[in-house]
Amino acid sequence: MRNPDLDAAAGAPPPLDAAACFAAVARRDRAADGLFVYAVRTTGVYCRPSCAARPALPKNVSFHPTCAAAEEAGFRPCRRCRPNEASLAERQAEAVARACRLIEAAESPPALADLAAAAGSSPYHFHRVFKQVTGVTPQAYGAGRRAARAVASLRQEDRTVTEAIYEAGYGAASRFYDAAPERLGMTPTAYRRGGEGAAIRFAVGACSLGHVLVAATERGVCAILLGDDPDALLRDLQDRFPKAALTGGDAAFDATVALAIGLVEAPGAAAALPLDIGGTAFQQRVWQALRAIPPGRTATYAEIARAIGAPSAARAVALACGANPIAVAVPCHRVVRQDGSLSGYRWGIARKQALLDRERDAADRP
Repeated sequence: MRNPDLDAAAGAPPPLDAAACFAAVARRDRAADGLFVYAVRTTGVYCRPSCAARPALPKNVSFHPTCAAAEEAGFRPCRRCRPNEASLAERQAEAVARACRLIEAAESPPALADLAAAAGSSPYHFHRVFKQVTGVTPQAYGAGRRAARAVASLRQEDRTVTEAIYEAGYGAASRFYDAAPERLGMTPTAYRRGGEGAAIRFAVGACSLGHVLVAATERGVCAILLGDDPDALLRDLQDRFPKAALTGGDAAFDATVALAIGLVEAPGAAAALPLDIGGTAFQQRVWQALRAIPPGRTATYAEIARAIGAPSAARAVALACGANPIAVAVPCHRVVRQDGSLSGYRWGIARKQALLDRERDAADRP
């Protein structure tokens, strides 16, 4: 690993921090792969930091910024970890990417055995690797892609609902209709009409962080939006469902709004809010993991990715957090960068900091 505090010659990479490098090798840190390689004088080979080879004595180890540098020093690549080739994680990611393209191009879902054979792997191993990389199983990924195609077709005026469903690859319309309420929040016909016929209640209230819009279908709260301009919040909701029957909440709905505002004022408090989350299978996994983060605590995107069984999907986790339409109740404000600093927040960094400060203050109180 490199020590940024050390000066380097102009145009040359800074020197490696030997102590940090050796610590990474000792724990076989995959995150350090690609940052440097280490060589063992007694064997004459160089390896990745994550190599499973038997640890060498520190006095026999040297560190090099690149494979070329190690070879120039007279070392040859390890046959076990193959440091001069693509890493195992890179090879697996490429195999999964090819499988995803096969799934997306197929009219009907490919069999797991066929996908595994194309990747040169056994079905069991490929299934595990696919879920590790993407966060979902091949079957769930295929279902998500078919649903996305159907949703895209539903937006085309020259397609009937039935045509859109079958063109998306559904062998039976019932399979899409069964999942439609969870994915769309309404029937396919209502969705393709911009929410026509769907009843969504909403109300805008004031809170210490500005204004909050709360909207709900008959299944539960589908949006908690924060902002400075009530009209902008309402336009956001209207843009989502331009033909839905948006109605102002009645006295009974005021109780739901009060619970949502209570979460803003005391984001660590428990509230029995029924939610209509929707989203893709992967987004739902991420949002469920967010709700498992204790109040007053934070997690990184990488930690969330590991929690859902997709350790290499940190970037996808960040996108899922950004797509979350239910502020505070689905606490994406508790996710931070690897170094603990605040990353982007759909409703503003200042609000994210305020929510975290309130949770920490509550946790510190006896």
